[in-house]
Amino acid sequence: MSPVLNIQRSILGQPWHWRGLATDARDPGFAPDDLVTQLLLTRGCPREDIERHRTPSIRAFMPDPSIFRDMDRAATRLADAVEAAESVAVFGDYDVDGATSAALLIRLLRDLGLTARPYIPDRLMEGYGPSGEALVRLHGEGASLIVTVDCGAQAFEALQMARDAGVDVIVVDHHKCASQLPLALALVNPNRLDEDEGAAHGHLAAVGMAWLLGAALVRELRTRGWFKSRPEPRLLDLLDIVALGTVADVASLRGLNRAFVAQGLKVMAQRRNIGLNALIEASRLTRAPLCSDLGFALGPRINAGGRVGKSDLGVRLLTTEDPEEARTIARELDELNEARRAIEAEVQAAAEALSETKGNRAVAVVAARGWHPGVIGIVAGRIKEKLGRPAIVIAIDEHGLGKGSGRSIAGVDLGAAILSAKESGLLMAGGGHAMAAGVTLAESSIDAFEAFLEEQLADRVAKARGERALLLDAVLAPGGINPDLVNAMEEGGPYGMGWPAPRIAAGPVRIVKADIVGNGHVRAIVSGDDGRSIKCVAFRQADSELGQALLSAPPYRKLWVAGRAKIDDWGARPAAELHVEDAAWAD
Repeated sequence: MSPVLNIQRSILGQPWHWRGLATDARDPGFAPDDLVTQLLLTRGCPREDIERHRTPSIRAFMPDPSIFRDMDRAATRLADAVEAAESVAVFGDYDVDGATSAALLIRLLRDLGLTARPYIPDRLMEGYGPSGEALVRLHGEGASLIVTVDCGAQAFEALQMARDAGVDVIVVDHHKCASQLPLALALVNPNRLDEDEGAAHGHLAAVGMAWLLGAALVRELRTRGWFKSRPEPRLLDLLDIVALGTVADVASLRGLNRAFVAQGLKVMAQRRNIGLNALIEASRLTRAPLCSDLGFALGPRINAGGRVGKSDLGVRLLTTEDPEEARTIARELDELNEARRAIEAEVQAAAEALSETKGNRAVAVVAARGWHPGVIGIVAGRIKEKLGRPAIVIAIDEHGLGKGSGRSIAGVDLGAAILSAKESGLLMAGGGHAMAAGVTLAESSIDAFEAFLEEQLADRVAKARGERALLLDAVLAPGGINPDLVNAMEEGGPYGMGWPAPRIAAGPVRIVKADIVGNGHVRAIVSGDDGRSIKCVAFRQADSELGQALLSAPPYRKLWVAGRAKIDDWGARPAAELHVEDAAWAD
């Protein structure tokens, strides 16, 4: 494959390649619609399926929920609970996927006339997933049916305790499963090893699986005649919650997830959910939320409750019908998010310094006492981005127990390696999926765990890093980066994990002005040979080779800059800017 613009080694040390067919938008025949079609094709869309992907709908991508193992059993048991007005508890994880999954089922059951109780464990006091004590306690308080969401796939002891106590448990999860499954009335998970047709939907987040369970439940009640004298709930009205959980959990935006997010954003723009509306206002968004807002504005605030505050705030916000309560919770989550940022910055600085002492290991494993376990996942993601290899950050408590969170790179299945480490006896608990995983282990086992990952993943990481290249969708002159182009490219979205946002190269350009703004961001004004100038921002790059190149480039030396084109709507009128991810000298 020949490098784009003959760039074989950029400032960040990687070649630039076309994502698919070459498109040079400086050509006279270029038109935005041509680019949109290509964006779809180069992300895996078959040519004959262009229109379905251009306007993704639930109807076009919806599978029959019955293809998933245990789905019909779960729907039947829930329908029985609705008819008998049983006491139901929904046990969710403390992250956004767990909160949205729990909120979705609670809202749906409420529309069906059943009040379900939410239960979100405290991250610090209880840890991840259902405990047997909590399940038995919920049963003792009256719950005859418990639904766990975004957790439970590895909860062998807890579910055994629940069965011994006589409580029915339905597990709705998406994390990797072992060959043996825990005992549950039903375990709905597309990543069960014995899944058949449903395995094609293994990229769904738990909230997507919860929505499909909702569809199966409504269908079951319909066949029983439940809606002859009462209105049928509108599942489509819950897609705003599904979109939020899907994007915040960094689920791959292909197939059904594309429809979930595309349609969910439309529902969110209508501001029907009182809690979400309050959160949008607390996030200071004055326009309809975009896909990126779910991951960078709304999701982190929901997460803040579970990370550094009260774990149930997210579910309470998304299920409340009281506008004043919604505003109060949203303000509290916004404040907790600010506190989370400060804690995160402190842990990140320490973790990055420690990672520099680890050499060039395949997986960067760093651990220390005193780190807040609520931010280790975010910090692991930051280190992964900085080093270009998987990272696991472990917070050790005063008893020598380590809780870790990991993030991986494309081509390296971290979740599978964690399960292998657990089966080898190195971990007390562990699980996850390809791009993210969590572990619990003794402080004394960390070195052995690190060595195990090195043995298991060194070749895969080396291969993935060796194949690393910056993939481009188009090359433009600076004047071509304008709001019309950005809006046209949005037609190929929604963009996210598995369906990457368009990346374009612009140039050659000269640096007119460059400075450091905010928390280590580099802002630059660049001018091209076409006489047009654009603003560029390289986030958190002030200390990197990229940031230093932008800050110190002499005015006579030209560069190519590459990144994502975005709309800057803070000024008097919208303008386009480039969020720079890499650059290369043009001479």
